[in-house]
Amino acid sequence: MLSIAKGLLEEEEREREEERERYMDESCPPLSMPRTMQELQELCREIHHKVDAADEERYDLEMKVNKANKEIDDLKIKVQDVMGKFKKPVLKKVRMSADAMLKALLGSKHTVNLELRANLKQVKKEVKEEEKELRDVGDWRKNIEDKSGMDGRKKMFEADA
Repeated sequence: MLSIAKGLLEEEEREREEERERYMDESCPPLSMPRTMQELQELCREIHHKVDAADEERYDLEMKVNKANKEIDDLKIKVQDVMGKFKKPVLKKVRMSADAMLKALLGSKHTVNLELRANLKQVKKEVKEEEKELRDVGDWRKNIEDKSGMDGRKKMFEADA
């Protein structure tokens, strides 16, 4: 088996070399060195035109490759979107206490008692002084009457100071 595979690989290598030689013969004729300055300039122009043609071909192929890569990326995203959309299975409702759930998860060795209310902190509600003053003000009409006139304005300034 290995000798057959080795023979096939050598044959493929020879075919590649022959194909490369044929391509080089077609694409690159043998170089003839010009004798005069005019012939040299003409040779440079020909080479320049061939380089331009090769650059255009390279650019076109590069754009095709970039376009194909973008299409591949878009298709990958579409595949991920399609694969990501699935129906969620309907789950059964299970009636189980928190203690039983923890026992099932942690095993029978761990006995955890969940008394949630015992773990809560006791917080006393502090009444802000501003709210207290607002409650103590009482009837708003009485407050307005106290502040009306010159006596009321004098009391306001004394209270601020």
